[in-house]
Amino acid sequence: MPVRLSRHAQNRVKLEANHRTVNTCYGTGRNRSSTSPSSPLREVASMTISSTAFRNNESIPVRHTCTEHDLSPELIFDDVPATANSLALVVEDPDAPAGLWVHWVVYNIPPTLGRLPQGISRTGRLAGGAVQGQGSNGRIGYAGPCPPAGTHRYYFRLYALGVHLTLRPGATRDMLISAMHNHIIADAVLMGTYSR
Repeated sequence: MPVRLSRHAQNRVKLEANHRTVNTCYGTGRNRSSTSPSSPLREVASMTISSTAFRNNESIPVRHTCTEHDLSPELIFDDVPATANSLALVVEDPDAPAGLWVHWVVYNIPPTLGRLPQGISRTGRLAGGAVQGQGSNGRIGYAGPCPPAGTHRYYFRLYALGVHLTLRPGATRDMLISAMHNHIIADAVLMGTYSR
């Protein structure tokens, strides 16, 4: 007899399948040891992403959430590959009741920039050439953690790309993932939590 899954379990299965697809295409950051024969990737790098606001696996300060000022945190990028032509950033919450919730999409970040300052404006184009996409709320720019209840995890995923993307402002996460396919040189992740 087939087993009927609850709606929560079905969402979890879909989410896990989604991440398996992303990891199959892009690898898993520092643990990636080789590149696909069909990929033009030229190197494997130990790029890192960190924040002056919180450490990996620690709580995100309230000023960066919907509870207070909803400011994007300062992010630091280290060991970016010399061959990178641009960086892309996706911030997502896999613990949202409806499934993966996207909080921030940024692309064409100059690889030599080294950081994104706190409080990035919610405009399509940023100084220096970076471009912002839209999150699951349908709006451009950063939308901080805002869980309905409990503790959620927020993954800040950084990608170094061998190309400069042609996406216009307001692209979705899925559009970005499609555009990045076969162009990722290195990736890194920073995870913070928030509870309400």
